[in-house]
Amino acid sequence: MKQFLGVDIGGTNVKFGVVDSDGNIIKKKKYPTAEVSEGGDFCCNFSKLLAKRLKKYPDIASVGIGIPGTISADGTSTLDLPNVPALGNQPLVKILKKDFPSLPIAMDNDANAAALGELHFGLENIPDTYLFITLGTGVGGGCVINGQVFKGGDGNGLEIGHVMSSTGHTIEQNIGKAGIINMAQNYIKEGKLSTTLSGEFDAKMVATAAHEGDELALQVYHDMGKYVGELIVSVVRVLDIKTILIGGGVSETFDYLKGNMNEVINAFLPEYYTNALDIRLATLGNNAGILGAASLGINAIELE
Repeated sequence: MKQFLGVDIGGTNVKFGVVDSDGNIIKKKKYPTAEVSEGGDFCCNFSKLLAKRLKKYPDIASVGIGIPGTISADGTSTLDLPNVPALGNQPLVKILKKDFPSLPIAMDNDANAAALGELHFGLENIPDTYLFITLGTGVGGGCVINGQVFKGGDGNGLEIGHVMSSTGHTIEQNIGKAGIINMAQNYIKEGKLSTTLSGEFDAKMVATAAHEGDELALQVYHDMGKYVGELIVSVVRVLDIKTILIGGGVSETFDYLKGNMNEVINAFLPEYYTNALDIRLATLGNNAGILGAASLGINAIELE
């Protein structure tokens, strides 16, 4: 069975995963991003770590790399990576190609990678055209059309977290982790809803409170449903795509927001869209980063 290497580069860790054709992760290895960035030469340090993985697993057929930011139109260089500044504006793929000339290597935004990962390794059957929305620390998105990641004009389309909402802020400002905390704090100041939340708290604590039936926390997720609904209305109108996968940390609280989300969708989309609209949770969970990255490498082989 073929093996592929998926690399998920994040602001905290760089995660390597050896993946087989069935989506089983054979081996994981992670390195602190700060360690890989030491000396200001991320690309050189990364190449050395990659060499170690390839030496240990010589049958790797391809390498896919997911990054938290924008890339060049040809997919070979990074552009803006706020959370990994040492890797910003670097010709990473070109450097790796010099070190490993016979190895297929592909790089893309991590949300695009996660979207593609559902096609190759998802636990449910999905059509080959769908939208992927990730709700976590921020809000991201990817789109797969006829089995290929939709890139937009210059390679960085589907930055849907920056779509404006009815509040005058972006969707990400509303419902990223900071937005969730801000909503909860505002409701606490109003003092109209009962809650166990007080003092300093994070988004995870808001989720826990919602699970316990906390009135204020549940209202926060009700509001969140409105903004997710607005986002879906906007993107569906632009792309005319009827299957939507939702991933990220929101999966455990999706039931609290989907009612209001559906109300907004039904209010602003006609039956042409809603009759066939299929909104479901993504299936790869915490492995989405590595499996998504591995799927980029698989596509690179298929496109050669």
